[in-house]
Amino acid sequence: MTGVPASAAGGSPKAKATTGGAASAAASSGTASGAAAGAPGGVKPVRGGKIAAAAVNQASVWNVANLLTMLRLVLVPGFVALMLADGGYDPAWRSLAWAAFAIAMITDLFDGHLARTYNLVTDFGKIADPIADKAIMGAALICLSALGDLPWWVTAVILGRELGVTLLRFLVIRYGVIPASRGGKLKTLTQGVAVGMYVLALTGWLATLRWWVMAAAVILTVVTGLDYVRQAIVLRRQGIAERKAALEETEA
Repeated sequence: MTGVPASAAGGSPKAKATTGGAASAAASSGTASGAAAGAPGGVKPVRGGKIAAAAVNQASVWNVANLLTMLRLVLVPGFVALMLADGGYDPAWRSLAWAAFAIAMITDLFDGHLARTYNLVTDFGKIADPIADKAIMGAALICLSALGDLPWWVTAVILGRELGVTLLRFLVIRYGVIPASRGGKLKTLTQGVAVGMYVLALTGWLATLRWWVMAAAVILTVVTGLDYVRQAIVLRRQGIAERKAALEETEA
């Protein structure tokens, strides 16, 4: 009888061991891949995976844009303390208050741009940014009026407009978003310059100039506020018309 070589009949033991090891490694790799991908099969995910994911999401809040917004919020009480120090009329303290106000205004120009440019927009930033803007401006206006440097009606007009526009945005958000206009940006810049000039203890022609700058800021405040009201009315009408058309199309 002619014998069949062992290599042809069943392969060498070494080959079998190699094949078995490869199969075991492939199975092990498949199991690991399934667990990592979250595929069903009873394999439990790695312990602490949810905690790690939550940590990543939480860490995403700590970006440059949000840090600038937080800085503005921190500057508000510091600005008020500097503004009212030594009775509120010391030129040195008022200069330091102006520096804090200027830093807040400058960060206001950059945080939104950074968030949009580098995809750093977060829910925290959407809420905190407008709060920080209105907090520093409101604190400055109220301090100036309390010290008798600025009429209360000016503070009421500016703050009333800001709060009114914010409320208006929330009321029509179901129909769309009212974008910031060029007039609104010019208003913000003019307000910042005017309030900054009032924070400083200016005299002579500079004191006269700041009155005219504040007058321009008040006019822009009223005009842009009325324009936001017009946009809100148009947006609401368009939204109602689109919903009505969609409902009629569905019923048809």
